[in-house]
Amino acid sequence: MGKIKVRSLGDNEIEQKQKEKSKQKAKEKKLVKGGKGGERIVSVGPSEEELSKVVIVSEANQSQTDKPKTDKLKSENLPAGRQGRKQKTDNRKSPRSKSYVAVAKTLDKNKKYSLLDGLSMLEKLKRSKFDETIELHINTTETGVSGNITLPHGTGKLIRVAIADDDVLAKVAQGKIDFDILLATPLMMPKLARVAKILGPKGLMPNPKNGTLTKDPERLALSFTKGQMNFRTEAKTPIMHLTVGKMSFGAKKLSENIQTLIDVIKKEKIRNITLKSTMSPGIKIDFSKAL
Repeated sequence: MGKIKVRSLGDNEIEQKQKEKSKQKAKEKKLVKGGKGGERIVSVGPSEEELSKVVIVSEANQSQTDKPKTDKLKSENLPAGRQGRKQKTDNRKSPRSKSYVAVAKTLDKNKKYSLLDGLSMLEKLKRSKFDETIELHINTTETGVSGNITLPHGTGKLIRVAIADDDVLAKVAQGKIDFDILLATPLMMPKLARVAKILGPKGLMPNPKNGTLTKDPERLALSFTKGQMNFRTEAKTPIMHLTVGKMSFGAKKLSENIQTLIDVIKKEKIRNITLKSTMSPGIKIDFSKAL
């Protein structure tokens, strides 16, 4: 005989309720997963998780909104004179000193002075107690203008000259450069190639164009100490900046140095000349006339 199921009164009603409850749960699961036929659940209002995110974002926005107010309060509490200092610092141009402004008023910036008048003006513009260096800034008609010259009265600057040898190159390789000019013989060029990356960017690499590559470096070193100097335009700009002496030289010696320099560079290669001392404004020089 098969199994006999015994049911008590009222079990049918309870079983029917359980089946309906199971069907309802199954239907809800289908709706959550998308169901059949593209059924979707459209929720009304944000979930608890979304509400928590909204609260967090709102608090962050509030802190960002309050920050400028806090900064403003801090600024308002600063002593007088310090408020708005940051804005002033950003927009402020480097000011000239009162003494510079005072002497600059005596100079006609649109006028071209003769060399002697320009040197005379330098003495009037002098403001410092130390012996200022006299500079000549020359705009040329082209780049690549270079050469060397021995000024009649030197530059007044101590020039450190070194002759390339194994000891000097060993120091250069370690980054120790204690010279302004490096001289070398042609036989040293293979060894110099090892430190060319260091010397080249500094303009210290010996080469025949600037006269620092020679068979007799000892004799040439003596010439440099007596006032010989190299001149050349910048790599990409037709301009050169040269030292031509000290204020203590006086107008006569400075004039002779400058005339010698202009003669060597050639007037036809010069566009304009500006004369100045360490602390003075620039003075335009008229070099078209005989100097």
